[in-house]
Amino acid sequence: MSGEELTGVAGWAVNLMETLGGPGAGLAIAAENLFPPIPSEVILPLAGFTASRGSFTLAEALIWTTAGSVIGALALYALGVALGRDRMRAIWDRLPLVKMSDLDKTEAWFERHGRKAVFFGRMIPIFRSLISIPAGVERMPVHIFGLLTLAGSAIWNTIFVLAGYYLGENWHRVEPYADTFQKVVIVVVVALVVWWVVRRALENNRARSAGV
Repeated sequence: MSGEELTGVAGWAVNLMETLGGPGAGLAIAAENLFPPIPSEVILPLAGFTASRGSFTLAEALIWTTAGSVIGALALYALGVALGRDRMRAIWDRLPLVKMSDLDKTEAWFERHGRKAVFFGRMIPIFRSLISIPAGVERMPVHIFGLLTLAGSAIWNTIFVLAGYYLGENWHRVEPYADTFQKVVIVVVVALVVWWVVRRALENNRARSAGV
């Protein structure tokens, strides 16, 4: 099976890796960080599969995919730095259904748990991209951000790259499990957002009824 026999994101990723070698795998994962709809849970096993075919070594697959994760995360971190805390608060103040106290609580939470959020966030779909922006907004020391991102990404990437490497042509067997995990995360996030919006709307209605 080659990139020509695959379609969509999988075909693009394999063609990129076969053309550029290990750096192609890193570029694909960096793109996944910047554009979350590109699934790393597909690209990483494909990197392992491509390595098993001899396009590059397993070590190169692990090194380049982890480097791509760090580079992509640093780009989003830089976006958070450029956005800045003052601009973030100004944008927040214009959003419906939210209060400045909500942002204050979020900032306080990130100050206490930001390092754990960055590390474990590398292993959670969607969050692995999004968590880099508040880290930049809050100006987490870049060396700490980089090290936590490196450690979390190395663990996550290794699991999926090794799976693709040892499964070979059957790399796609990883996809259903990863897809289920991602769907569970999305459902939980949507449920929490809906719960929060409903609660806030009810609070606002009660406040208006009380004349506050």
